[in-house]
This record gives sequence, structure tokens and C-alpha cells, in this order.
Amino acid sequence: MDAGDMDEAIRAQFPLSFGKPSKAQPQPSAVHSFTRRTSAASVNPSPSFRPELGKRGTGDAAGGPHGGGEEEEDDVMIGPPPPPPAAAQAEPDADDGMMIGPPRPPRASEQVDSDDDGSDSGMDDSPEDLPQIPLSNEIVLKGHSKVVSALAVDHSGSRVLSGSYDYTVRMYDFQGMNSKLQSFRQLEPFEGHQVRSLSWSPTSDRFLCITGSAQAKIYDRDGLTLGEFIKGDMYIRDLKNTKGHISGLTGGEWNPKSKETILTSSEDGSLRIWDVADFKSQKQVIKPKLARPARIPVTACVWDREGKRIVGGIGDGTIQLWSIKPGWGSRPDIHVEKAHVDDITGLKFSTDGQILLSRSADSTLKVWDLRQMKSPVKVFEDLPNHYAQTNPAFSPDEQLILTGTSVEKEGSSGGLLCFFDRRKLELVSRVGISPKYSVICCAWHPKINQVFATVGDKKEGGTHILYDPSISKRGALVCVGRAPRKKSVDDFEAQPVIHNPHALPLFRDQPSRKRQREKALKDPMKSHKPELPVTGPGFGGRVGTTKGSLLTQYLMKQGGLIKETWMEEDPREAILKYADVAAKDPKYIAPAYADSQPEPVFAKSDSEEEEK
Repeated sequence: MDAGDMDEAIRAQFPLSFGKPSKAQPQPSAVHSFTRRTSAASVNPSPSFRPELGKRGTGDAAGGPHGGGEEEEDDVMIGPPPPPPAAAQAEPDADDGMMIGPPRPPRASEQVDSDDDGSDSGMDDSPEDLPQIPLSNEIVLKGHSKVVSALAVDHSGSRVLSGSYDYTVRMYDFQGMNSKLQSFRQLEPFEGHQVRSLSWSPTSDRFLCITGSAQAKIYDRDGLTLGEFIKGDMYIRDLKNTKGHISGLTGGEWNPKSKETILTSSEDGSLRIWDVADFKSQKQVIKPKLARPARIPVTACVWDREGKRIVGGIGDGTIQLWSIKPGWGSRPDIHVEKAHVDDITGLKFSTDGQILLSRSADSTLKVWDLRQMKSPVKVFEDLPNHYAQTNPAFSPDEQLILTGTSVEKEGSSGGLLCFFDRRKLELVSRVGISPKYSVICCAWHPKINQVFATVGDKKEGGTHILYDPSISKRGALVCVGRAPRKKSVDDFEAQPVIHNPHALPLFRDQPSRKRQREKALKDPMKSHKPELPVTGPGFGGRVGTTKGSLLTQYLMKQGGLIKETWMEEDPREAILKYADVAAKDPKYIAPAYADSQPEPVFAKSDSEEEEK
């Protein structure tokens, strides 16, 4: 008898309820059913989109039991709207080409107009050209009290950083999170300054934090501060002679190929390249080319994929590009004037280095060909943007371009995530992320195939993660199915009963002598405090109408017994009437000077001179 048979024989001797019961594992479909997006949250303006399918699917879902709907070969939707079952995805090719399932996400095979039946041969490769957008499910990473203005996902897709206008950075780890989706660490890089940009190093062991202050910070993977770059002298006129930025930072990015080099841009009108190994010195200062000498802020900056070129968005609407080569300086290799009419909020290179995306506060997204930069290849308009950190992004295969839109006061669309076809340069889909919050930063991670979008306003902010269980990997799928740890018997803690008998007056200690003296001074009887003088009228025998005099004085004045004539007398006459008495009977000082002093002569009154 082998060991396995022996264990079974021993187990048979015990009841079935003996031992620790095994936990029932939830079905994956049941776990992700709580995070499904409603079909009303997506808007698809593509010409090939047929709204009657969405209406039919909604009605079918509402009135499900029609009896035998799955066996009938008609156009009814099979299964719940999001996501469509795998059997239903394979059925349209076998039937009549009708799309089964919700209108979102738009399938690449349905991008062709339904009326063009004869043009299928030219679009056979459309499913390979446009990737399927993972939109069926959604989770939200909350915690910020204001709009989330910065986003960074490490290269493995396991750790997410989000920075906000509430001055904090929150760190999320998919492997350690449960379904509560709480951050494991919160940082405040610089007190009172907004977080404007976050960037991981190429090895994802450190990250760069850009705030509204003039100093960038470097943290390790766990959120511990490694260093802070030096600040320049604001009283030096020439920016090339300053050791660092002198005004608030606007953007920054880690070199994608060099783990020791970073790039920052600032409101002082310069870009600077730093060496992470030395926080007190910079490698290069780049001053953009301007029409006239001034300090115009640099609002955005990025590296290309190879770390050989730098592009910056200047506050005057120009886009300037520098190639890093021996002996290079501040003179740009490419200078595009009036690229935008407002501040440039985001720039993005394509992987092949031929396409440049620029997002601006003028509600446009422009696609540029770096081989011909005189004019943009395409301008996408009507994309509201009210935040200085709104960025464009590419899909993993770079066939789609995505960016977020801001909420307008009189608009009703809410915050949208817009997808554009890079090859056809047309709008593919608009996905509603939030009905009342603006979408700022967006990213489509290539390894986990999930779309990130940060939203928020003045009161709340969060990071939306869109995924599809059928095509996405790890990331949100890991933490959604992990239930919070339940409290067990071992976690019980008896609340202690605190006895404090000396809190009662009976058991209270005698107060100190100092406290007794202070208490006695407040008692007017013990301290023998004298009565205060009478200041108001009507007290101590004084009447308010007597003007401060006693009652007897007041009555005598009223009766004419006391006459006050000094108010009507002339002061000079009152003094001179005592002159004769003083001369005849001098007192005090006058006799001592009687022989030496001349006779006083008093001036006569004007009335006597006039009479003469």
C-alpha cells in the first residue's frame, strides 16, 4: 500500500466534517461581475457604429426570458452585455456579420461600414491593425482629496504612483492590495506644493517626483527619500550661471535608457539635465530660443525612446527639439513657431521616433511628423483641456492615440477618454470615464494591457483602471479577486476597563499651595480687594444730570447760591486786579529782588489808547 492509499484509509475513519474546511474559491466571472462598466458609460461616434445594436442589446438584457433565444439564429444578444461571451464573439462570422454584445468596445472588424458589402477584401487586416480596447471592467483607486495630476506605472505593471493637487503622492501595489484598493504609502514631497509629474527609472527601483517647488526629489521603490536637487540663486540674471532651477517646476522625466540621467523643466524658462548620483550639480542647462529676451516658462518636456533627443513645449506656443550629441548647446535642431495658441500641456514621442504628439490648453491634439515639422499632419479639435498636466499617449502597438478631456461648465458629456486611429487619423471611440470629473493623465500599459486614467476636481480625485478579463493580465485582475482578510478568533482583543478612582472629588489630591493662592486672589473677600471707584453716573450719591458734582452742590448752583463767574471773566483782568495788593504787601520771592529788579511796566489796554 502506497502513501496515498494509506492517507485515504486513515481519512475514511474520521467524519467528513473533521479538519479545517476548504475555502470555496469564487468563480472568476463572479469576481469581475462587480467591476463591470455600464454600457451607458461609453460613447462611440465611429461611422461604422450602429446604435440599433446597442438598443437591441439593452432591451434583450432587460427582458431576458423570451424562451429559446439561444437556439434561434436571429440578431438577439446572447449573454450579459459586458463583456460578450466567447461563443457570441465567434457567432457573427458564422451568421450574417451582425455584432452581438454591447456597442462598447468597438471591434476592429466592425469599423467597416455595414453598407459596404463589397469592400471587405481591402479591410481583411483590420483586426490586426487596431487593437481591442480593454473597456469591459473598471476599478477606481481612491484616496486623494483633489484632482490627480500625475500618474506613473512601473515597467512590470505591479506598482502605481498617483500625485495630486492635495500635495501628496500615493503608492499602490497590485500584489499587496485587496479588493478595498487602498494605497500602502502616502508621501508629501514638498509642503504646500502640487505634484505635477512622476516618472519611474528604467529599472523601476527609483522614481522622480516633480512638484511646484524648484527642487525635484528622488525616492526609492518603497517611498524613502534618496535625495533632493539643489536650488539656484534667484538673484543671478543669467540662468546658465545658476546651479539649479529658481522657479517652480512644470515637468520632468527619467531618461528611458540611462538610469542616472533625468530631465526637468521649469517656470524660470530653462530645461536642465541632472545626474542622479550628484544632487548638487547639473550636467546641462538648456535655454530655449525666444523671439526677445525674457523668461517664458517651459510647460512640458519629454525624452524620446532612445534617450537621444529632448523636446520641450514653451509658454509662447513653440515646440523646440534638441539632439544630444557631442558639443551640443541650447540652439534647437527643430523650432516650430506658433505650434499652439495656448500652453502646451503634454508631449509624446512614438517608438520609431517619427511621430510627435502635442496636447495643449487650446483644446487641440496635434500629430506632427518629425521629418516635416512645418505643419502638423492632423489637428484634432474640440478636446477641452483645463489642466496643465493633460497628456497624450499611445496604445502598446502605437496604432491608437488616446487623450483625456476636461469637463466644461455648460457641457453634459463629462470627462472622456478619446481614442484616435494613428493610420487613418480619425476618431475611433470616445469612452466616458466620469460624468462630473475631468480626465487629466492617461496611459495604456503594454505588459498588463490595461488603460489608466486620472480624474478629479477641487474636492476629490482618483485613478480609473479599465481592463478586460479576457485580454488583460495581472494588474487589476490580481487585487479584485482578493477579498479583505476576515477577522478570526485569534484577532480578538479584550477592551481593557480603565479604573481611575482619583478622578472623583472624594479621592482627589489636595491642590498645591500655588494653586490655592491663585484661587484666593480671585476671591474678592479673601484677597480684600478694594472697591473700584465710581465711574458711571447714578452711583454713590451722584446723579447723572449733575455733571459729576454732588447733589448739594448741584442744588446750590441751581438756586444761585454758588456763582461760577470765572468762566465769563477775562484771564488778564483777573490777574491784574491783584497787582496793587502784590506791590503793597509782597510775599515769598518778590522782597529778595526788590532792589535789583526794575519796575514792571504793564501794557495798557487798547481801549485806553483809542480814547486818547
